[in-house]
Amino acid sequence: MRTNNPVLSRFADTARETFGLVSPGAMTVAGTAGKAMLLLAVVVFSAAITWQQVAGGRPELVMPAMLVGGLGGFVFALVTSFRPQWAPWTAPIYASLEGIFLGAISALYNTRFAGLPQQAVLLTFGVAAGVLVLYRLRVLRATAGFKRMMLGAVIGIGLFYLGSFLLSLFGVQVGYFTSTSWLAIGVNVAIAGVAALNLVLDFDRIEEGARMGAPKAMEWFAAFGLMVTLIWLYLELLRLLSRLQGRRD
Repeated sequence: MRTNNPVLSRFADTARETFGLVSPGAMTVAGTAGKAMLLLAVVVFSAAITWQQVAGGRPELVMPAMLVGGLGGFVFALVTSFRPQWAPWTAPIYASLEGIFLGAISALYNTRFAGLPQQAVLLTFGVAAGVLVLYRLRVLRATAGFKRMMLGAVIGIGLFYLGSFLLSLFGVQVGYFTSTSWLAIGVNVAIAGVAALNLVLDFDRIEEGARMGAPKAMEWFAAFGLMVTLIWLYLELLRLLSRLQGRRD
């Protein structure tokens, strides 16, 4: 079985190499949860520092922070995806860079809609907790059909974002990103839903890795995959809440 999360696909291959080998150094669900909490703490700490700098009267830092954090995080995400054995070192770097990016973009949203980022954070954790409960109750399951559906959705969203970025390079702006229409809100809800359901694939892959006795270092890689999904979910919810708030103004 292969995961439909592109970040965890390499993890599946590495875990499969150790199929049936369970040792004291094998991956565990609890160990992965601990690593995820550490990466989350790094993200929050890095984001808080960036936020304080911007809120403290240095708005000129927003764009450089978004550029460095966004591009740097993307580079280290690629490195970690293709070299999962490096995750114990690259995942914390990725988390710190993404924290810089999130702190900057959150501060930017907060200047227009005060308190909105805090709402998005709470909603992100609430959605993630809800998905986890439904997964543990087996209401949501990573069946073969579910994985195919998610794969198609993620590829479609990825092509949409990539196409929009390429068009922007030629001066063509896609109205979706600035629109507050109900159509844009509906599309935003659908994308956020895909991001939330992607957590089901992450949870399933973590449990499978633990059952297969994947190397202990793979806990960092699995935790990294969770961070990627949670950050994606937060950004989609932040955009969604800003659209809803924009319609009220």
